[in-house]
Amino acid sequence: MPRTPVPRTPGAFRRDQLAIAALFCFLGFQYATWVSRLPALKDRFGLDETRLGLLLMVCGVGAAVSFPLVARLMRQLGSRRLALWSALALAAVLPALSAAGSYPLALLVVFVDGVAVGCLNVAMNAQGAALEARYGRAAMARLHATFSAGSLAAALLASGMNVVTHTVSAHFAAAAALLLLLLAAARPRLSADERARGSEQDPGSEQEEATGRAEASEECAAKGAAKAVRRFAGASGAALWLGCAMVFGTVTEGAMNDWSALYLTAETGASEQLAPLGIAVVSVMMVLARLLGDGWRSRLGDARVVHVGSVVAGTGLALALAAGGTWPALVGFACVGLGMATVTPCLYVAAAAEGPRALALVAALGTTGLLAGPALIGFVAGRTDLTVGMAVVAASALLVSVSARRVTWRRPSEAAPAGAGEGDRGDGSEGDGGGKGGVGTETGTRTGTGPVEA
Repeated sequence: MPRTPVPRTPGAFRRDQLAIAALFCFLGFQYATWVSRLPALKDRFGLDETRLGLLLMVCGVGAAVSFPLVARLMRQLGSRRLALWSALALAAVLPALSAAGSYPLALLVVFVDGVAVGCLNVAMNAQGAALEARYGRAAMARLHATFSAGSLAAALLASGMNVVTHTVSAHFAAAAALLLLLLAAARPRLSADERARGSEQDPGSEQEEATGRAEASEECAAKGAAKAVRRFAGASGAALWLGCAMVFGTVTEGAMNDWSALYLTAETGASEQLAPLGIAVVSVMMVLARLLGDGWRSRLGDARVVHVGSVVAGTGLALALAAGGTWPALVGFACVGLGMATVTPCLYVAAAAEGPRALALVAALGTTGLLAGPALIGFVAGRTDLTVGMAVVAASALLVSVSARRVTWRRPSEAAPAGAGEGDRGDGSEGDGGGKGGVGTETGTRTGTGPVEA
């Protein structure tokens, strides 16, 4: 039975929420900082698009292999200490990457970055779940919005630093200092684990259940799509189509962070000062859309939000690529941010309503999209050009709508009881290296292939 939340003051809730939001902002800021300087790293190491794609993929591999480690560290350290230690590691990655003197060494640093990202991702989502349990209030959606806000801040800092100096080391040193200040501000209000506080709470508490769900989802995601399909062969048709939509969605989102800056410099001739604005416009639109997304879902329904959003993203990017030029590209990137911002949260909500097997399958396929996406774009660009590679991204966005149309989305009145989906919350974070999630609601999915799982 869920615990009755202990009454607390609104001010305390806001302060605790801001502390956890700082972790989400931290992760978005750190990742977007080094990704925004990919053109400079490409020039330093003399990389082509294929080897650059490998650099990005190594970060995803690090995040994937960290999942079994995260489960053990969560038990040994708890979410608070794991969040703090992994955040410190991520701050150290930036100066280490700027000091890397060779491509193999850069690969090693980026792999460590991926492992730390995987640890912080689980820990901060566990903190968010515990916050909701303590106060009995929804908080996760806006927490995820701050990840995009962090990415935006990093992109703006990168653009500003390019005006002052072209030195990557100076930029990364300034960014690391800001990250440490952000972490210091968050630390006092982060929630200690119940066991660490010596609480008399029952071991089956809501916080531990939420942490366990996060760990289970991440561990299943790390096993990849092929193994997930074998393990969850009995998943409903809705789950399989939702998984396909998630793959295409995460490829689209990840490509914007990984390739937008390089596309602007290599294909449109944009200056180094303008290049980080590719990430910036995507992040701005994602933040705005996520703040407004719950209202859209209430008025339009999840199905229409997914269909319209993915079509806006794919069509807008395709038209921008056809037009060519820096400013059309920025408009196209804005369409991707606006359209895709609420797609993956809706997919996670729908998967949670299908049951734990569906949620694990969709999470696994989402991670596969994040891992395969950067390398796929690099592979295509290496054999053609980056414009063709970005056209693959536009097609991927449109395929989200195609996949989602294979699912019959429930209206709220048709939904299963809240308890059926509430236990399977899908709260994934942005590359940010994994997929983004939403809190399970009464809106689910069904297909004609079989009954909805309890």
